[in-house]
Amino acid sequence: MSNTAPQQLIDELDQILDQERTALVAGNLEKMENLLARKEKIIGQLNSISELERQPLELVQTKLTRNQDLLDSAMQGIRSVATRMAELRRIRKGLDVYDQSGRRTRYGTRNGAKLEKRA
Repeated sequence: MSNTAPQQLIDELDQILDQERTALVAGNLEKMENLLARKEKIIGQLNSISELERQPLELVQTKLTRNQDLLDSAMQGIRSVATRMAELRRIRKGLDVYDQSGRRTRYGTRNGAKLEKRA
């Protein structure tokens, strides 16, 4: 372990958590990889220290929880986009309809049909 004082590690983690929040709010997910690596390293160092004061860690824990909620929301948004894109690909292939007896019929779309985007 390095000779870094516990409070210095906590302060550095606090700064990283602020940067992480800024990146999440801005949707800058590319920056998250570097921040995650730095955060994991510092948390590993903090975990190896046997005696830490509780009060400074509570503030960091609050920020960790806040950022995790933001990250969960970002992931949900990404999943929603992926689901919507899958639906659009399925629709481009054709439309499935059911008749009165429950038999499915597929109507193909014209080749080259494009989705029109309007403002």
